[in-house]
Amino acid sequence: MKIVKADDKSKAVCDTCEKLCDVTFGLRDVALSDGSDVVNNVLVGTCDVCNNVCVLPHQSVPAVSETISKQRKAVESRVPAHMVDILNAASVAVGADIDFGQHLLKYYLHALAHEEISPSQLVRFLRSDLAGGKAQKRISIKGRDVLEDIEGVKALTSLRYTSEIIKSVILKINYDILQRKAKKPLKALEGIAAACR
Repeated sequence: MKIVKADDKSKAVCDTCEKLCDVTFGLRDVALSDGSDVVNNVLVGTCDVCNNVCVLPHQSVPAVSETISKQRKAVESRVPAHMVDILNAASVAVGADIDFGQHLLKYYLHALAHEEISPSQLVRFLRSDLAGGKAQKRISIKGRDVLEDIEGVKALTSLRYTSEIIKSVILKINYDILQRKAKKPLKALEGIAAACR
């Protein structure tokens, strides 16, 4: 791996200028391509003509990767085995494979946190017979907004523990998708499942 230093010069194709341009390396705050975050003070090559970032040297990749991984920390919880079965069955019901369960949970957490789906019944689900059982299975949910959505659900309910929220959301999914076959979440989730294929 070639190590470059600040003020080193090179040539690279600039996407903005659409041609081969002279490039100067320097430290900069750079937004991720999806606009979700900024990598601070990272060494990049900028076009000498338009000053836009043209190149990310290999040595700067770990700094960018770390910023991305911080966004996607997993939220983990242990649940009874039958709750994983509920997620699997609900995934199939919306036309997806069984590995779609994480997307179901993220969809519901987000909708509940923003009150697109009412969170008022979540506590009631925890009092049901299905809420019981030995927590033998681990569920891991990754996503940029998962922690924020869980905190949003906590603020709207009397639930204080992440494990309670995950269990109650799974039971809400069971009620909406498998029992009632509610049209609004079914239609939205079928669209998401189709996009994930």
